[in-house]
Amino acid sequence: MTQPPRIDGRTARSERTRNAIVDAHLELIRAGDLRPTADRIAKLAGVSLRALWSHFADMESLMAASGQRVLDQRDESYRQISPDLPLDERIDQFCRQRARMLEEIAPAARASALKEPFSSGLQRYRRLHVSRVRDELTSTFPEEIGSDEELLNALTTISLWPAWSTLREAMDLPVEAARAALARGVRALLTH
Repeated sequence: MTQPPRIDGRTARSERTRNAIVDAHLELIRAGDLRPTADRIAKLAGVSLRALWSHFADMESLMAASGQRVLDQRDESYRQISPDLPLDERIDQFCRQRARMLEEIAPAARASALKEPFSSGLQRYRRLHVSRVRDELTSTFPEEIGSDEELLNALTTISLWPAWSTLREAMDLPVEAARAALARGVRALLTH
């Protein structure tokens, strides 16, 4: 009988502290603090500033860890939509899922927008999000998109956070109205 690998107590504590710091960072962002300070993060995490800085070299590395956590949560939340369903049903499921996922990432997306121009890590996570949306589109609508890169670009554009932010924040639409607008755009592009 093989024994499970032994976990070093210090390693486990270090991982718990690191996770607590990332959790606190994201919790402050979800609460509306889009630029949380290291002091506020450490206080909420229940750690010292020294502990925070021993786990993260700078705010950029903390933002990168938080970006990875958001990406992981997004991946866990995603459900594959069968390309065999009728087109209207795929459009409906795709737009409902996108609306839900965009609402989930909204606080982190708002906070990232403030620092992304100056952060190569946040720029990388944005490209990863874009890549994932393109993959969702091509797997959900393979026959409709085919090799039409222009169509894929248009669908990607209307399915990302900046378009959703315009609908929800600039136009002040409720989720259902924003989702309906997204669905209309997706349907128009796919059936043109």
